[in-house]
This record gives sequence, C-alpha cells and structure tokens, in this order.
Amino acid sequence: MTQQHEPQRSASRSGGLRSLLAVAALLGATACASSRTATIVSDPMPSGPSAAELAASRAAPSPDPRVGLAPGLFDAGEAIWNLRMVSTTPPSTDFVGSTNSDLAFSGNHVFQGNYDGVQVWDISNPAAPELVVGHVCPASQSDVSVYENLLFISGEGLSGRLDCGTQGVEETVSHHRLRGIRIFDISDVENPVNVGNVQTCRGSHTHTVLKHPDDDENVYIYVSGSAPVRPAEELAGCSALSPDEDPNSSLFRIEVIQVPLDDPGAAEIVSSPRIFQDLVAPPTHGMAPADLAAVEEARDAGKFIAEFGGQFQVLPDGFANQQIAQMMQAQGKSGPPTAADSAAFREYLPELVARMVGASEDEGDGPAPGPTQCHDITVYPEVGLAGGACEGYGLLLDISDPVNPVRIDAVADSNFSYWHSATLNNDGTAILFTDEWGGGGAPKCRESDPYEWGANAIFTIENRKMEFQSYFKLPAAQTPEENCVAHNGSLIPVPGRDIMIQGWYQGGISLIDWTDPRTPVEIAYFDRGPVTAERMQMGGSWSVYWYNGVIVNSEIARGLDIFELVPSGWLSQNEIDAANSVQLSYLNSQGQPVFEWPTTFALARAYVDQLERSGGLSTDRIQRTRSVLDDAERRSGPARRDALDELAGDLADQIEASPDGTKVRKLSEAVRALADA
Repeated sequence: MTQQHEPQRSASRSGGLRSLLAVAALLGATACASSRTATIVSDPMPSGPSAAELAASRAAPSPDPRVGLAPGLFDAGEAIWNLRMVSTTPPSTDFVGSTNSDLAFSGNHVFQGNYDGVQVWDISNPAAPELVVGHVCPASQSDVSVYENLLFISGEGLSGRLDCGTQGVEETVSHHRLRGIRIFDISDVENPVNVGNVQTCRGSHTHTVLKHPDDDENVYIYVSGSAPVRPAEELAGCSALSPDEDPNSSLFRIEVIQVPLDDPGAAEIVSSPRIFQDLVAPPTHGMAPADLAAVEEARDAGKFIAEFGGQFQVLPDGFANQQIAQMMQAQGKSGPPTAADSAAFREYLPELVARMVGASEDEGDGPAPGPTQCHDITVYPEVGLAGGACEGYGLLLDISDPVNPVRIDAVADSNFSYWHSATLNNDGTAILFTDEWGGGGAPKCRESDPYEWGANAIFTIENRKMEFQSYFKLPAAQTPEENCVAHNGSLIPVPGRDIMIQGWYQGGISLIDWTDPRTPVEIAYFDRGPVTAERMQMGGSWSVYWYNGVIVNSEIARGLDIFELVPSGWLSQNEIDAANSVQLSYLNSQGQPVFEWPTTFALARAYVDQLERSGGLSTDRIQRTRSVLDDAERRSGPARRDALDELAGDLADQIEASPDGTKVRKLSEAVRALADA
C-alpha cells in the first residue's frame, strides 16, 4: 500500500461526508442558463504553422491567460492554446438550466447525460451538431453508456421515477422510485424505448459496461452507488448494517449486472463482489487554509456546519432548512423555525450525519473500516484489468472472470481525498487516478491549494502491482467562484505516446502527455471564466473525450463543445493524422478500447517525428528516412515495396545503437507493414 506523505488527519469512514453532500446536492438548485440554442462555430482553421511557430508553441503562454478570465454564462472570457474550437452548442430547450453530465458515443451520435435525462446529438458535421432527441427522464446523475442498440443510464437521486415522470417522488418509501440502471433500446435513436430497469440498494452514481472478449451473448455492468442504502420496505434485501452484523449488507460491495443481448429486459444482478475486504480507513489530509477560513466565516454567520472524520462542510441553506422543517414536523410543530429550533437542529446535526453516512455510534478501538463503494471503475478487457477509483483507495482488479472481479492491489495516499476515476495507458503498463477533492462542487484549484491535492496520481503497473511515479495538477490557478478539481478524460490514440485530454470542471480542459509517468506535462488547454463573479455557481467540463478525430466536451452549464488537435511543438500533424486514423464504432470511456493503428504513411512519419524530437536518430538519418517515405508514397508496385523493404532493414540495424531503440523498432515495423500492404 502506497502512502506518499504522512497524514495530517485520518477519516473514520471513507467517503461518508461525500455521501451526505451528495444527498444535499440532490436537493439543491442547479445553475440557471439562458434559452439560447444556436451553435457557435469557430473561425476557419488557418494555414499550417511555420517551423518557428511550432517551436514557439512548446512554451506555454506567460502570463497564463487562463488567470483572470472575464465571467459569464455564454459570454465568458476564453483562453485556448494548441487546440482549435470547432463548435459550441448550448443545451436544447428542455435541458437549459439542468446539469450536463457524462458522454458516450456510437456511430455519429453523442449521448450526453443530464440530470433531467439524455440529449442525443448527431456530430456528422462537428461544426454544427444537430439535436436528434432530448429524452426527458430525470434521475441524477444520468451517467450514460452504449453498446450496439442499447443505452444504459444511471439513476441515484431520490426523485427519479420508473415512468420518467417529472413530478418526482415525495414519499420516503415508494415503489415508483428508480435508483439503479435504466436500459433503453435505441434501435430507433430518435425514439428511445425503456426495455428494463435494474434496481440497486444504493442506486447507481456511475456504472461501467464490460464487453468481455470471451462472451458474445452478454454485456456486464459494474454498478457504483454512493448514496445511503434505501429501506428494505422499498427494495427487498437492502441492508445498511455492517457485514459483521448482516452478511448480506449492501455496504462494502459493488453490483454486477448481466445483460443478455437478445433479451435485455431480463437483465439482473448476478453477483455482489466485496472487493473492499480487509481494507481499513486510509490516511487523508486536513483542510486547506482557504477552506478553514471559509468554515470559520460561515460559523460566525450562524451557518450550519457538518463535521465528519475531521472534515467540515457548510450545509447549503436549502438542505438545512428542509432538515429543520422535517425535525419540527416530527415534533408536531409548524410555522417558521425559532432560534430554539435552530439550536436543537445544531445539536441534532452530528446524529443526522452519522445516520446519513452509515456511521455507527461506537466504532471500537480497532482501525476504522475502509471504503464502502467505488466511485468509478474503468475496465480494459483486452488486458484483463480494471482500475477502481474507490473513495479512499485506488484498486487494481483482475476481470478475467467478469462476474467475479478480484482485487489484486490497493494503494492509498494521504494527499488524496476522494479517488474518483481511473485511466490505463494503451499498453496496460501504467494507470492514472484522479482525486475529486471537494466532490466537484468546490473551488480546489486556488493559488493557495497544495499541488498534490485534487490532482492526478500516476502509477506504473509492475508484476500486477502499482508503483507511484508522480502527480499532475492543472497549473493555472482558478478563482474561489469556480468549482475546479481533477475529473473525467480519455486517452488520445497518438501512437507511441500516452496523451490524455481531461476535464477540470471550471478549470477547463487540459491535454496532458504522461508518456514518461515521472514527468507529466501539459501541452494544450482551453478554459472559460467563471459562470458568475458573484458566487460559486456550477459549470465547466464534466467530461471530455476523444472520439474519431474530435474532442467532445460536456459542459455542465453551457452545453456541448467540440475541439480538434492542431500541430504544435509538442504534437506533429503526422501524429494527429495517425491518431485520427483510429476509428471506433462506439466508445464508453470507462470501457477502454485497445488502440490499433492501420498501416499508413502517417503512422510511419509520426514515429519519425517522435525520433527527431527525442534524438533517437541522427539528423541525417531522419532526413533520409523522410525522403525515402516521400518517394515511396509516390511510387507503386515493386518499386514502392523494394524501397520500403530496404528502409525497414536499414532502420532495424539502428535499433541497438539508438538511445530510443523501442521507437526505432516501431518505425521499422511500420515501414515493413507498408511494404507488405
């Protein structure tokens, strides 16, 4: 188990405070937005950059233009470097003012989750996305995945209904409530049809679709639910007791759903693996100076403060008022709360927190238990591994048996507050975890916030164990009015490199090269100013993913953005062309595909560019290789084959002498494949 720094404070139960805040957030208001629906298209792409411009583009602009951007909803200031914005499209009418969440892709369609349902966009023309359908079906947070003709949507909130109604659910116990996985048939994508629902005891905050290489009859869904356990009266078998008290406890486990592809309505939970067995509460850090000051200011103002495991959080007024009203109702009181009522609620608050997060009154003298749930699981079926971002730990799982994933390693880090998501590199030899310190609704990229908090942690995978290498955090300080922390992203298939686009909420999006896991570096970005300068209001990049040549960003408040890579000193046009030669039929970022590059001259040239950048071949040999490739591309038949065969052999002779022999081997193999094509 890795612990990078000594803890300043230890949590008594991992993820508990976040569960409370999740419930509070479900009852809070979302950001307001205008009804604007037009697509904003960027200027046409200029001609290619000169050599001098490419060299200059390796140096990030200074001072950083992301600092001090003007606020606004649809008219905020913007900063962009080494990317091109293709279009930005505000939410459709029914979804204005509601939180946009995660993305999935199939064919030319983007499925954008939203707390009020899902929007489906046709991005055949990335400069002008067209709304195919806006399907209203509330249930936070509407995490989405696709497979063939099926769409899967997570529901965790208390107001989601089985019938997709917008009236919510008022009752504490209701058989109209949906908390789990919705399954839609999207054979006619304009008319999604609900063909099944799988209810779970803690709902589905996120989920992961696993298509196992050895099973063509089913897909599997790993469900992560972080809300309190629902009552058994609402869903039989649910239990909030500890496993010691009830071996069938709904805590300390994930759910595995099997979905028969020929009968998705028969989907059911087939196992509940306890992948957290024997883990104890991990070390964690205390509060940042700015947060401590804010808590004291709120306390002086009479706000209600929740405390759990040494962490403090100011309760939203709406949530606190609702809880006071419920307390008064139970006491037979009515009318506005008095000072005595507020004082009584303040005394009751610790008990309320304990009830909502499942803490017992007496946890004993031994170590406190570890996480009760994962936030997100990323599966990589081709290598048989998954990365579990599980509240207080990062897990490495063996998924060779999809029904029974097995934990093979676990790491903890006192710098991490909430392990949120995971991304493996294409070789399956490294993994990047994100830390959603503050739960995504707080400003955690302020100048005074420690670099290692709310960041990424990169590990290599050696003998099926994870070894820590480095941290990476967004380098541009954000304001206290901008929710900002590490969040969702995906790999971009640049051959021979580990490059990832990542969302940072109102920190914008950042393109990160972590090919060397010890020295990750930012090579491109886009950012907007805060939604408003008056207060913290939710917005920014929930998730941003590469898909078939474009980068698609789900903006919480502002809609859908589409970007393209542009050549720079960090990334050549040949590397971009090689990346864009990879074409996927669908993508769920939490179900990583293996990237395989077709045989193209762009692939070979991409390796040449990388060898020039790294000094892996001499300048003369780089020039000769480019000349032979250019000449061979103009030829055909035996003349092309013979020239490429000779070049491949010449390059193979340089492998051992080169300081970047692995890359020279890849280049030689790419040239040989061209000769054989």
